[in-house]
Amino acid sequence: MYEPIRSKSVHAMAEASFPHRTREEELDIRLAGHLTALLTVTDELRALTPAEELDEAAEELAAQITRLRAEPLRAAPSTRVADPAHIDSLHHRAHTLAGHAVVIATYRDDEPAMVVATHCRDFHATALGLTAA
Repeated sequence: MYEPIRSKSVHAMAEASFPHRTREEELDIRLAGHLTALLTVTDELRALTPAEELDEAAEELAAQITRLRAEPLRAAPSTRVADPAHIDSLHHRAHTLAGHAVVIATYRDDEPAMVVATHCRDFHATALGLTAA
């Protein structure tokens, strides 16, 4: 009544030809991405409100990104004026990115990345007037 299937399914063919990453590789890529985004925001803040803590954070972030993946790509900061609302927005974005990085670093049990991300999260929480949780 029914003709038997003579060829492999599309799904089986895709699985055989598609290279898969391990969970650890995916987490490395994700953590490096969050740290790179955090570095970009940090560089923007460094251009608008120079501070020694931001310089140190940028160096530590770049070192962690290099350890995880490769030399970080760094964007040139914008030429905006140091508007307080924009600076608060950057601190808020950095706080969120650092929080994401803390979660992934904790899951990976990556102590160096966890320390750097936690330090950044706490710094930006303080800048926003939040309690560092």
